[in-house]
Amino acid sequence: MSDHINHECGLALIRLLKPLEFYKKKYGTNSYGLNKLYLMLEKQHNRGQDGAGFASVKLNTEPGQRFLHRERSANQNPIQEIFDISNKRIAEEINNNPSLKDNLELQKKEIPHISEVFLGHVRYGTFGKNSKDAVHPFLRQNNWMHRNLIVAGNFNMTNNKELFDNLVLLGQHPKEMSDTVTVMEKIGHFLDNEVAKIYRDLKKENVSKIDASPIIEESLDIPRILSKASQDWDGGFTIGGMLGHGDAFVIRDPAGIRPAFYYVSEEVVVVASERPVIQTVFNTSFDEIKEVNPGDCIVIKKNGKIQTKNVIKPVEKKSCSFERIYFSRGSDKEIYNERKKLGSLLFPQILKAINNDLQNTVFSYIPNTAEVSFYGMVQQAQDFMNKHAEKKILNEGDKISEEKLRELLALRPRIEKVAIKDAKLRTFITDDSNRDELVRHVYDITYGSIKKSDNLVIIDDSIVRGTTLQKSIIKMLDRLCPKKIIIVSSAPQIRYPDCYGIDMAKMTDLIAFRAAIELVKENDKEELIHEVYKQCVLENKKPVNKIKNIVKKIYSSYSDDQISNKISSMLKEDDINAEVDVVFQSIENLHKACPNNLGDWYFSGEYPTPGGNKVVNKAFINYYEGSSSRAY
Repeated sequence: MSDHINHECGLALIRLLKPLEFYKKKYGTNSYGLNKLYLMLEKQHNRGQDGAGFASVKLNTEPGQRFLHRERSANQNPIQEIFDISNKRIAEEINNNPSLKDNLELQKKEIPHISEVFLGHVRYGTFGKNSKDAVHPFLRQNNWMHRNLIVAGNFNMTNNKELFDNLVLLGQHPKEMSDTVTVMEKIGHFLDNEVAKIYRDLKKENVSKIDASPIIEESLDIPRILSKASQDWDGGFTIGGMLGHGDAFVIRDPAGIRPAFYYVSEEVVVVASERPVIQTVFNTSFDEIKEVNPGDCIVIKKNGKIQTKNVIKPVEKKSCSFERIYFSRGSDKEIYNERKKLGSLLFPQILKAINNDLQNTVFSYIPNTAEVSFYGMVQQAQDFMNKHAEKKILNEGDKISEEKLRELLALRPRIEKVAIKDAKLRTFITDDSNRDELVRHVYDITYGSIKKSDNLVIIDDSIVRGTTLQKSIIKMLDRLCPKKIIIVSSAPQIRYPDCYGIDMAKMTDLIAFRAAIELVKENDKEELIHEVYKQCVLENKKPVNKIKNIVKKIYSSYSDDQISNKISSMLKEDDINAEVDVVFQSIENLHKACPNNLGDWYFSGEYPTPGGNKVVNKAFINYYEGSSSRAY
């Protein structure tokens, strides 16, 4: 993605099912779980670089022994930092106390993170400041082991204000309004209720307080707690948690918006935000990894019993298509094929944009994450040229000359590496006033790769703001002196804000919206903007489940091509010599390429939860009133 946006988060949960001695004997390390967690977070670092954290819980500790430890960082290279801290502590403890060296039981008592249960997280911040205090996992502490709650997740709630107010009505005093705190406190409230209920029943049976604790731990119905806690949640979420005594869980939203996958063997239970992470770290097959179903939770009890249960009634599945287009790593078998398909489906539009002139067209891509869709695009171009050659050969039959035959068989799409990213340069781009000029030099162009008679086709994952394209990339490509620059987006036009985890909260950040507004103004229909504003205000006063997306009316009078043409003209500044054209994927073809991830609200305006419609209307209200506030 040429435009930088903050997005997503990554989750990793590991539960060791064997005694620690098993892993020491088989794998030769006292830190098997810790090492695997490190790899899982590193393999998901693409999902979050604002911070990283993890917590671990030790099973069956004695009173007076710490059973829960946590590390967090919001510094540069946070994953490396938190694991360096932990590993150095382990090494120092063992080196300074010889009695610990070969005594794993004593190590578990004395040393943090020699544990059986782990919950890790990488963060992109969409709410609050990027400080250590905002980094997951969050902790709700209590002197009763089973009432300690650790929570981390990949989620955004559209109704966080309402969730906060509900906690206040319960008599709580939440320390802040972040959705992580409100979610954790809601789970904590029903955890407390469950504990109190079980204890009341035990008290009637004259069970002593000290004897009650292990019975409470065993009796806790985690799915019931999660079902009650999540009743008012409106958003996309994959949330993981641990209780101090050792129960662990992950819950997924009922539309399956945010991703979650799990793997169970005789040795471990693992949950992660991406499937290939589990495949790679645990050297297992694609088929052994399952998807957590929408609305389900997976619970691992302290005794190792594993349970999957539906706790929120599923709705129509609308898994985030942006995961397939860009966010998730392309090493997943399905995602790799889907991205190639996205590229191939764009070829007819590209052929039209270049007037069928493949001989004078060069194909390339920016940035590197668009490489897979580039392969699909080029393979489709090759197939087209092969069919053209085949038809010519068959038509001419025996009359074809040897020279003509060689010419037809030699037809290939022209592929060039026209831009090479200088990864080190971005570190120094800090001054906003000079940013455009500096960003222009993040890529080095390959001089001589393009002729003046050439079209240059560049594929990108998606176009969000268009700022980087306008201010740097197109200007840079224009220095190669092509006849025409065709920017190809493997994603459709992004018309609406996201509110489920991607940091696209403002209408004016979206170039498709700005283009639509320009068309409205050019056609002297500015009254429509005022009318949509008034309707948004009225609509958002309705009960949330009755609210509709009013902003669709801004786009209703214009075709996809009209908006694409306007975007093209907006991206071509006066100092650009080449003709500029922008080609977008259609929503129909997006669904063909990604048939199991039909969440397309940022393209279509069809939000999978009622809160999404409220957010998009609020985003338009903010635009109209000139407010820079977030819409959720």
